[in-house]
Order: sequence, then C-alpha cells, then structure tokens
Amino acid sequence: MTPEERRHFLKNLPEKSGVYRYYNEEGQIIYVGKAKNLKRRVSSYFNKEQDSPKTRVLVSKIHDIRFTLTDSEYDALLLENNLIKKHQPRYNILLKDDKTYPWICVKNEAFPRIFSTRKRLNDGSRYFGPYSSVKTMNLLLEILRDLYPFRTCKLLLTQENIAKDKFRVCLDYHSKKCKAPCKGWQDEQEYLENIRQAVRIIEGDTRSVLKEMRGTMMRHAENWEFEKAQEMKLRIETLEHYQAKSTVVNPDIHDTDVFGYAEDGDAAYISYFKVMNGAIIQTQNMEVRKRLEESKEDVLLLAVVELRTRADDHTKEILLPFAVDTKLKDSRITVPKAGDKHQLLQLAQRNAAAFMQDVRNQRELLEGSRPSDRLMQQMQKDLLLPKEPAYIECFDNSNLLGQYAVGAMVCFRNGKPSKKDYRIFNIKTVHQADDFATMKEVLTRRYSRLLSEEKPLPDLILVDGGKGQISAALEALEALGIADKVSLLGLAERLEDIYRPHDPVPLYVDKKSETQRVLQHLRDEAHRFGITRYRKLHGKGLVQTELTVIQGIGKETADKLLRTFHSVNGVKKAELPELEKAIGPAKGKTVWQYFHAADNMAE
Repeated sequence: MTPEERRHFLKNLPEKSGVYRYYNEEGQIIYVGKAKNLKRRVSSYFNKEQDSPKTRVLVSKIHDIRFTLTDSEYDALLLENNLIKKHQPRYNILLKDDKTYPWICVKNEAFPRIFSTRKRLNDGSRYFGPYSSVKTMNLLLEILRDLYPFRTCKLLLTQENIAKDKFRVCLDYHSKKCKAPCKGWQDEQEYLENIRQAVRIIEGDTRSVLKEMRGTMMRHAENWEFEKAQEMKLRIETLEHYQAKSTVVNPDIHDTDVFGYAEDGDAAYISYFKVMNGAIIQTQNMEVRKRLEESKEDVLLLAVVELRTRADDHTKEILLPFAVDTKLKDSRITVPKAGDKHQLLQLAQRNAAAFMQDVRNQRELLEGSRPSDRLMQQMQKDLLLPKEPAYIECFDNSNLLGQYAVGAMVCFRNGKPSKKDYRIFNIKTVHQADDFATMKEVLTRRYSRLLSEEKPLPDLILVDGGKGQISAALEALEALGIADKVSLLGLAERLEDIYRPHDPVPLYVDKKSETQRVLQHLRDEAHRFGITRYRKLHGKGLVQTELTVIQGIGKETADKLLRTFHSVNGVKKAELPELEKAIGPAKGKTVWQYFHAADNMAE
C-alpha cells in the first residue's frame, strides 16, 4: 500500500464500530484492534508522531489494512478476542495461560456420568469450569458423589442392553455409591433428577436445591418412609456443610462476576471470581503480557471477555475495580465503592496482587536454577565490563581448505545456553581460508539484521580467536556504528587468554573461576554447534579433504581432529604431543610428519 493509497483508504474508512487488522509485507497479520470509530482510530496511527517506540515499529511494518464492521463495540471486542487467539499477532497483547485447567463434564449419554477432564470436546456434553484449583473441583465432585449415587463406568446403557441383562454390578453398587442402573435397578427419571440437582449445585444454586431436599424429606416423613427421610436428611447436612464452607459474603449477592486487577511494568494480572448466592464457586487467574502501550482499560476488557468466554459465562452483573467505556451485552458493569460488593471486589484485588507476587516468586525461583545475580556481577568484575553480561553471543568459524566455510553463533542468557537463539551462517563473500574476513562477514550480517529489526544488542560479544579475530570483529562493529554500545572480547585457543580491543596484554582470569567456566562453555558450545551443523550441511564434501588423503587417516580420525583443533590449519599448527593425545601416538606421529615433512628435510 503506497502512501497515496493509504491516504485514500483512510479517507474512505467508515465512522462505525469494528475490528481492523494490520498486515506486513509477507501478508501476515501483525496487529488486531477494535474501535468504536474505525476512521478515527486507524487514522490516529498515521496522522501523528507516535510517542511509543514499539508503536513506531508497528506502523513502519504495516503494508496492508483490512477491517470488519460490527453492530456494536461489544461485538467488536468479541471478534478482536477471537482473532487474537486464532492468529496470535506479533504486536498484540499475549494472554498467558500455559496451564490446561480441568473442567467438570456432564456427559451427553444415557444415565450421564459426571467427571473431571482437561479436554473440552464439542460432543453435546455440558462443561463447567475451568477450575484453577484442582483441589476445589475434586472436593465438589466428592460432595456430589456423597449426595447422589451416579455411575462412573463407561458402559453403553441403552434400554436394549439393559433389557438383555448384558452387565454385571460392580464394586460401586456394593459400596452403595451406585444404584446399578445397568441392571435396571434405578429408574432413569430418578437418575436424571439427581443429575439435574447435581448440575444446579455445580452452578452454585445450593439454596433452591436445599429447599427442594427439605420438602422431599418432609413428604417421606409424612408417608412414614423414615429410611428415605433419614437418607435425605444426611444429604441436606452434607450440602449445608459444603455451603457453609463456601459462603464468603452476603448470600444475597447472586450471579455476579468479580475481576481484580494488578499490573507490573509490561504485564497485568487479572483475578476472576464467579459468585452465586454469596459463594465463590469458581476462580481463575490470568497473566497478560503487553506488546504496545495498551491502557489498563483495554487489557482488563480483553481479559474479561476471554475468561467469560472460556467459562461460557452469561452473568448479569460484573464488578470491576475501575470504569471502562465499553458496555457488555446483557450484563451490567458496576464499580462498587462500599458495602459487601466492595469487600468482594477488594478480595479479588488482593487475589490479583497475590497472583502477581506468585508469578514474580516463580520467576525468581526459576532464575535461581540458573547462574545467580552474583555470577553476573562476578563476570562483570572479572572481565572489566560496563554492565552485567546477562546476554552473550559467541562466534566461531569452521572451514576446510577454504571450502564449505560456515560461521556459528551461540547465545547464552544469564549464563545458560539459549538454543532457540543459535544461528549458522553460510559464508558468501569469502572464497578462501581467511578467518579474519569470515569473522567480519558474520558479525556484519548478524548485527545489521538486529539493527534493522530494532532488536536488543547483546551485552557481550565473544569471538573465538586472538588479536586478529578481535580486530576483524571490531572493524565490523565500527562500520555498523555500534562498537561503543557493546563489549567485545576474544578468547585465544591455546592458552585461553582473554583479549580486549586495543589492549595487547590479555586479561587474567582465574582458570578455576565461574567466569572462566562460563566462557569455556560458550566457546565449546560454539565449536560443537558449528562442527555439527558444518558436517550436516557439507557431509559429502568432507569425505575427501587434506586430512583423509594422509595415509592411514580415515574419515572418523579426520573428524576427530577437526573437533579437537577446529580446522585443518589448527591441525597443522598443533604440536606432536597434542596430536598424539588426540588420536593416539601412531596416528598422531603420521599426521605430524605429513605436515612437517618439509621442515624435517630442511633440517
């Protein structure tokens, strides 16, 4: 879309509610948004200078715009939510829910079962949840089994199968947990009435169920059916005990959703309560990761729609901690300032804050399994760096006789490998064995791309090699204008000396220190990744090399030499004891004599 086409498009946008979608040059959706007025909202991205750097990047990548009109802003909110979940655009907020919460399923079958599941199928069954607390869900199922003896087996209980007497009773019948509908010993209407009452309890309507139970108990007593009356009395006591444990506020608060909200930097934390008859019957938490400068109103609205959609919730009243502009269909939004509803909202707010702290604690615990802040601080001190090297990239080159040259880059974050960030570079501009030129090409390609994509630069760049490699790397960084923005170090192969640009004297780092261990791990990982990918990419070309033409040296020995000394040039420079240690005395001497025959003759 050219600037002229964009101006024409914006001019003709309707001033109605709807959803707009931004596409990049590859035709991928990169952002989805809703608007009460499409023309005003979409035009705002292009008619003014954006304050947010993230928004400026988004605007620069917009290649096409499409929109869908909706009847109301609420419909736009629903469509926006569905499109975000379906396409997961890069610049939209991320609804984090990495747990598969369980549901209670009332199975669509004859003599329905009630059980927990983590898979919600489109099979006509009724699902209730999801339940963030498995303990709470299991307690509810246990109470239902105490109240109503419904079956747990998976038998196909058709009237035909029951009439043919195809089934035998199980242990549940003998323990009085099932009345054996499989044998026709329980009437289907009675069974379905029990399921109906169980569903009402799951939905939180315990008051009316208790009222019906008391009426049934009195009828049994009036008819002198004292055993049945006693059974019903025990059920009433069980349900009253459950209700007493669940009630947290005024029982008159009925059919209400409550949302608490907390935020911390680029993340928001939402806590959701579903309340029936003053009892919290369902809770769930959600973390939302912001991508742009979304307002807390937009974040909360999207979370409200998502959580209510998951729970198939049509509650009439919604309690929020602050007002929002959008009206939700068939629901009333309230921001209570006092009374029992305010206390309930404060409970949700405290729960959101506790959830936020729990996420922080989990991240800190996760960080504890990686090198601690102390290690980062020690590395900064040992390597004389301006800041902690939490993000390190290390480079290594591999080639045979100037052919099949590749550059390998590995990435460490907080002292541990981040393998998803590893990269391999097939060398394009260097056509002979030139480690310095190869290093320069690889770094130029890597960091010109990071700059063009506006991604963060590493805290430390480590190159495998001494003064020559670090000079080549420095030239590449200077040409890109970032030499003063990142730290650069070189790690020499033999003595493991650490070099800095423009400093002929290597840094001294204790060989047994944690800093040295991390650096060694970086270089070894770069060697491993480079050789592995190198062999995979050019396996056929490795069969005949200068190493394999040596009498008595096969492909396996050649590969071992390359893994140890990283290149044919490294093998040439190796001393005899090093070769003997790597491949044994006989073969080591053979390789050493091959490369030093001319020297021996001169002597």
